[in-house]
Amino acid sequence: MKELLLKISEKSPLVHNITNFVVMNNTANALLAIGASPVMAHATEEVEEMVAISSALVINVGTLSPRWVDAMEVAMVRAKKLGVPIVYDPVGAGATSYRNQVNARLLQAAAPDVIRGNGSEIMALAQSGGIKTKGVDSTASSDSAINAARILSEQLGSVVVISGQTDYIVSGGCTLENKFGTPLMTAVTGMGCTATAICGAFAAVERDFARAAQAAMELMGRAGEAALAKTNSPASFQIAFIDSLYELRTEKDDF
Repeated sequence: MKELLLKISEKSPLVHNITNFVVMNNTANALLAIGASPVMAHATEEVEEMVAISSALVINVGTLSPRWVDAMEVAMVRAKKLGVPIVYDPVGAGATSYRNQVNARLLQAAAPDVIRGNGSEIMALAQSGGIKTKGVDSTASSDSAINAARILSEQLGSVVVISGQTDYIVSGGCTLENKFGTPLMTAVTGMGCTATAICGAFAAVERDFARAAQAAMELMGRAGEAALAKTNSPASFQIAFIDSLYELRTEKDDF
């Protein structure tokens, strides 16, 4: 993790986010804290050009609209053609038929290099178990979604990250784990979306996407634990988390 975090600091990769209204500010600040350069560009008219100068593309379907879906598809197709890593967050997958249709459309347009979601979202995306989501919260534990993640990984050739009490990083037949983190992270909106964006930053500097995803999830967990040492209240935790990301990046010693 430290090695890849140093690469992010050195290269300051441009991470193009087509993400949702709820998390834009936190996502941008988290990327800045680890040394990446965020851009939020959603207009169909410019996404191809933006992708062309970016080191990673992050797609987040949290707040959908037809124009944004069009932009996501155009951007994903362009990124795949140029070899720009695509990180995909199927927020609320399984909650509505429209959301399911959008996910199917985008995954057919261009297979992501990394998919990150909670247990319910990954199971819904893999169409296994018929699990319904509760808004953007998971009704399934991360370990119950491992088989679904393996199916999804094999179908799309993607690394699949399942967020939960234990995070699982699934790449074909290989499954990695991350046990860092704190339950207080679930009391702050957009932490999963932040994890997806950070996966994008790591994928920008490491083409072994399983390694990149594992490092990203470890960083999320370590920053969460460091933030918990400063506060145990959600609002202040959100700020402490960004501070902790920055402090972990600038820490000179190995950790």
